[in-house]
Amino acid sequence: MPDTAIPRNDDRDLALQWSGRVSLTRRILAVNIFALLLLAGGFFYLDSYRSRIVDSRVEQASRETRLIAEALAAVKPKAREALVLRLAEDTGSRIRLFARDGTQAKDTRADGLRNFVLVDPDRQGWNQVVARWLDAGIDIVVAAPRPPLYRERREGGQWPDVRAASSRSVVATTVWRAPDRTPVITAAAPLPGGGVVMTTLNARDITQTVRIERFRLGIVLAVATIVSVLLSLFLARTIVRPLRRLARAAVRVRLGRAREVVVPRLPDRRDELGLLARALSDMSLALRARIDATEAFAADVTHEMKNPLASLRSAVEGLERVTDPDLRAKLLAIVRDDVLRLDRLITDISEASRLDAQLSRAKFEPVDVAAMIAGLLAQREARGVERGVRLRFDREDGGAAIVLGEGARLERVIENLIDNALSFSPDGGVVAIAARHEEETLVIQVDDDGPGVPDESREDVFRRFQSVRPASEAFGQHSGLGLAIARTIVEAHQGAIAAESREDRMSGARFVVRLPLADL
Repeated sequence: MPDTAIPRNDDRDLALQWSGRVSLTRRILAVNIFALLLLAGGFFYLDSYRSRIVDSRVEQASRETRLIAEALAAVKPKAREALVLRLAEDTGSRIRLFARDGTQAKDTRADGLRNFVLVDPDRQGWNQVVARWLDAGIDIVVAAPRPPLYRERREGGQWPDVRAASSRSVVATTVWRAPDRTPVITAAAPLPGGGVVMTTLNARDITQTVRIERFRLGIVLAVATIVSVLLSLFLARTIVRPLRRLARAAVRVRLGRAREVVVPRLPDRRDELGLLARALSDMSLALRARIDATEAFAADVTHEMKNPLASLRSAVEGLERVTDPDLRAKLLAIVRDDVLRLDRLITDISEASRLDAQLSRAKFEPVDVAAMIAGLLAQREARGVERGVRLRFDREDGGAAIVLGEGARLERVIENLIDNALSFSPDGGVVAIAARHEEETLVIQVDDDGPGVPDESREDVFRRFQSVRPASEAFGQHSGLGLAIARTIVEAHQGAIAAESREDRMSGARFVVRLPLADL
């Protein structure tokens, strides 16, 4: 399927086309807010806390009512009125006495003691209105049982506590709901001589305590939420913004703008994002260098192919017009030379173009370079060396020289260096190959007795299609890729190759290869 087109006006047009999933910023916020929601569960814990307090108050009201009934039974009827008022003041409860028939015989409120007063919710401030709504909402969420609404009753038979106490002779309690949603606790106990005593208490302090704790928890939760959101946004900013910059740069590289893209390196970041940014920057620079090298290689190939093709074309056109047998023979020789030159050039170009990919997939194994050099020299001597040039191998005492590499490629390096040395050596000269250890490095030297390499050309000789051949050598015998291929192979083995002057004589060239020794 074709890629989605992205406008190319400016960086804002290069915004990533996200896949509809939640962005990283929102994910960070969601994770932190989720942790705060666990803290918000404390609101619901307060409901169980309130229930436990109410239960303890109910037990307390039951004990106090039983003790009041026993105290009233222990005194004379004339002293009961004073005792009821004193007990009502001490306990903070409204005390009522009911006769056997259920009629109200005594009420401390009627005697002027107003320690039980219900609050009209319509006269409360907005904060209490909000608190009541919050109470109702939490009760709905936690499915808390809803107590019945408290209403005054004149007759004792209208109170469930009084009916239970008179009929079953037990202490009965009930929790009611005041108009302002505060709990009202009633308790009734039978009197020994007949009748019932009932206490009523508005436990407004329970609701106030729970609301105060809820307010404090809300403040803590609000502050924690604000801090968490700010920290989440800061964290997302330090992560998402650099990632978006890197992503935009990667998109521009993908769109073919690698030459004009500068991938931010984020030098101030010492974390994983900094490592990622520098890795992407190095990758883009390597990609740019590879693109430049490919374009230069293509241009060089075109140039190198044109020369033999032009010569071949001229020779073929001349064959059509020339009838002299000697001239035709010369033209046919030129055609054969150009064909051989093209074949050699195409073969070397094909190998050079595939070399990087093949080396990237190669499996390195231990290779004894000293034994490999000795074998190559033995094969050459068996075939015979041209022009009487002698080959000498100066092998360091100490046995093997093991490196990790691909044997066939390393053989190609040594072969190219020997071929290069033989082509420059005079008749009867000496090509000396040496291998020695320098700390953790294997050093291979190939010396010849030729004219040497000028100082200004010591890097140029490793470039593709660069060839400075002896004057005595026929034109077109080399493609100029041998040393370039050798450098590519050596560098793929984490080594280095360089051209140097010989220190033991005035002329001659020395090529030095350095490879890391294998740690076996």
